[in-house]
Amino acid sequence: MMHMRDWISFFTGALVAVTGILPLLNMAGIGPSWFALDFMPISILLYMVAGAGMYLLINSFIEITNSNVVGWISLLIALVIGAIGVFKVLGGFGIGPEFFTLSFIPDIVYKVFLAVEGLFLMIACFAMEL
Repeated sequence: MMHMRDWISFFTGALVAVTGILPLLNMAGIGPSWFALDFMPISILLYMVAGAGMYLLINSFIEITNSNVVGWISLLIALVIGAIGVFKVLGGFGIGPEFFTLSFIPDIVYKVFLAVEGLFLMIACFAMEL
């Protein structure tokens, strides 16, 4: 039976995925100009990457305890992308070494990260109940 936490994960994942996919579509010349989400600063997207990574980490633990193989993939993605998001946010505040600024990663990569995290959060909706 699907619980409320499952649907919260699904709709949060859908919102996160759309936030990452719309600018990517706009860069490909698809959709209106507001798809670029230029009104949203990159710092907001970085917080979303870090927050969605932590939320995916929690969901992946639930998936793993239900003996689901997808949980291990979600865990790996949550650890890698979530850590990158947290490092970038901490680096923006000047906390940690200079490496935490991750200046070598272009902004478009964070939009791809959002799309991937959102997809796995939507998958978690169903994978937590298997």
